Amino acid sequence: MSRGMLSWLLRSLLCLLLSCMVLAAQAQTRAWIDRDNIAVGETTTLNIETDDLTVDSPDYSPLRRDFAISGNTSSRQIEIVNGETRTRMLYAVALQPKREGALTIPALRIGSRTTQPLALNVSAVRVARAGGPVFIEASADDPAPYVQQSVGYTVRLYYETPLISGQLDQPTPEGASLQRVGRDVQYTDQVGGKQYTVVERRYLLIPERSGALTVPGARFQGRGLGGFFDDMFGDGERELNTAGNPQRLSVRPIPANAPQPWLPLRGLSLRYLNTPQSVRAGEAATVMIEVHADGANAPQLPDLQLPSIDGAQVFADPVQSDDTIEKGRPQTRLTRKFSIVPAQAGTLRVPGPRIVWWDTSAGIARTASLPDLNLRVGGGTQGANSTVPRGSAAGATAISPAAGDTSIPGAEAHTRPWALATVIFAVLWLVTLGWGLHRRNVTIVPQRRAVANAGQGVATPSAPRIGQRDLKHLLDTADLGTVADALCMMTQPQVADLDALRARLDDPAQQAAVEQLQRARWGGGDAVAARAALRSAFASGPRWKTVTVARETVLPPLYPS
Repeated sequence: MSRGMLSWLLRSLLCLLLSCMVLAAQAQTRAWIDRDNIAVGETTTLNIETDDLTVDSPDYSPLRRDFAISGNTSSRQIEIVNGETRTRMLYAVALQPKREGALTIPALRIGSRTTQPLALNVSAVRVARAGGPVFIEASADDPAPYVQQSVGYTVRLYYETPLISGQLDQPTPEGASLQRVGRDVQYTDQVGGKQYTVVERRYLLIPERSGALTVPGARFQGRGLGGFFDDMFGDGERELNTAGNPQRLSVRPIPANAPQPWLPLRGLSLRYLNTPQSVRAGEAATVMIEVHADGANAPQLPDLQLPSIDGAQVFADPVQSDDTIEKGRPQTRLTRKFSIVPAQAGTLRVPGPRIVWWDTSAGIARTASLPDLNLRVGGGTQGANSTVPRGSAAGATAISPAAGDTSIPGAEAHTRPWALATVIFAVLWLVTLGWGLHRRNVTIVPQRRAVANAGQGVATPSAPRIGQRDLKHLLDTADLGTVADALCMMTQPQVADLDALRARLDDPAQQAAVEQLQRARWGGGDAVAARAALRSAFASGPRWKTVTVARETVLPPLYPS
């Protein structure tokens, strides 16, 4: 072998050895991510490991174009293998993508070394799938509801890792109202061989128009206990973010043959809770009725009333309601007590109540009713309803006519109780009149003082104001009487009734909505349509006419005008 060839072989071996050393050095710097398939809004952790202890941290600037960077941490690891000590640095950073698609985490420089590029797939919406650390499921109790039908909407959050903090949000869909009802329910469930903790949240969804309705997927952002690498190299916590799939409903219009007022339900039943055993004329008898509605809350149901009764007066107590959620649907029980006062003895027929509703499952109109009550009414009390017979011994001995008295004994015994009752009613009427005049004087004086104080800049107490958010909540949950009182309380100064309120409004649509509210309360109008008209007309708040209040002085003028 010649001298030149030997020199060439030595140089080649030296280059090969140096290349191997460089490759070995490069092998001591590597990068990886904990998840390579995430959704917009979620994060993945980029980990970089190196044995180069001369640098402070990697250069993260190439990442800022496509990612938001947070949670930058570092830790030192020392291990002894076969008597040799090795020291490595581990850097971790949380990356949140700014857009969806197939992204590339670029190569990063750390001292004189460079990491390899990494691929990351970012989807628009996280697909809710079992097996991950956290996912969301949602369901509606009716995928094809009618307009204004109450739909039970349930959102379930599954998480495997214990949570430290978190926020679950469900956006409101366009073309429907969404109201959270009840409290969250928490339980455990086995999914795909893993045990999850489930948080179940319920909503009341009411479509406002027919057609396709898309309910956006719920979103969760929180933090949970981390895994092995989070405990070793981080703060022991892990970000958990996910979103559920949107739900699509097909909303059906109100049928042409549907009864009015429109009342779509899954079921409706009536029953007597109490009926009188015996009735006497002039005395109150109690009848209590219960309504059970499957698929609606209390404000959506019509007022529970008894039909008019010939020969008796009816006095109704306020309605008692109880709203619950069963099988994912709203359930309502209404109870109301009626006091019936017969005017005379005999047979009294009490017509049973009836409510017409639409069966959403069968697609037909139905009527819920109770049978009539036929009550035997006995005579009233002795002093008010009985007379003393003319020829009785009691009548002859109890009344002895004086000389010159031309009254008939039997007639005197018959009229004397009524005359006494007339005198008593007259005295009570005079007492009531005096009390009313006194109350009027007591009421007028503070009002005049309030006007005088207002003119002089003196603060006076006022009733609580009703805001726009309060009005929207009452329109969704309260009865029509409470809604009317709230509208009156929104005026300045406050008005006493809906007629005065309508006169103060400057918007014809709002005036028409208030008039529709009056018909629904007293004229047998459609309560559901009245609520919808009020929501639409008062969506941006009431519009008032400009009112000029005359300034009233406390003292009379010094000189006559």
